[in-house]
Amino acid sequence: MKKVLNVGGNSKAIPLPGQYAGYEHLLLDIDPTGQPDICCDARKLTTLDAGQFDAVYCSHNLEHYYRHDVPKVLAGFLHVLKDGGVAQIHVPDVQAVMRTVIEQGLDIDDVLYQSQLGPILVSDVIYGYGVQIERSGQDFFAHKTGFTQKSLLAALQAAGFGKIFSAPNGFEVLAIAFKGEPDPTTLAAFGLAG
Repeated sequence: MKKVLNVGGNSKAIPLPGQYAGYEHLLLDIDPTGQPDICCDARKLTTLDAGQFDAVYCSHNLEHYYRHDVPKVLAGFLHVLKDGGVAQIHVPDVQAVMRTVIEQGLDIDDVLYQSQLGPILVSDVIYGYGVQIERSGQDFFAHKTGFTQKSLLAALQAAGFGKIFSAPNGFEVLAIAFKGEPDPTTLAAFGLAG
């Protein structure tokens, strides 16, 4: 059975995208309250056994690390991935946020969009969800690195990923990055052409 490592997903109750149907879902988080399968900081992924996952799913977690730690996290993704494995990464797109701020004449404390959690302010996207940080008392939830499509692509290339696909998606950037050459089945599952 294929295995996906959900990095910083906080809870297995949050569903993974359909591409991972049939995969064994393992959760990695620094917070033990979400009952992760692996309680570990993503900067320490290289301490795990190498090549044990077919996929790494990282949605809105990479931006919680300082810029100098991002290469460590991405090196860890490569370390735990099997050859041909895929890393799917979602991060807030600060370029899209700033473009909207300028076009709409918004301030940092103005509402950027409505979410299921309620109104999301410009500052929430740039610095992290403020209420979550306040309630937790853990500044780890704050955003420490801003990404654009170009900067995420550069970080993935510098880390040593092979074939990389990236695209803006509203207020986020999505990247699909492969360790080595991807197999056609995995490419098709993500709707990508080789």
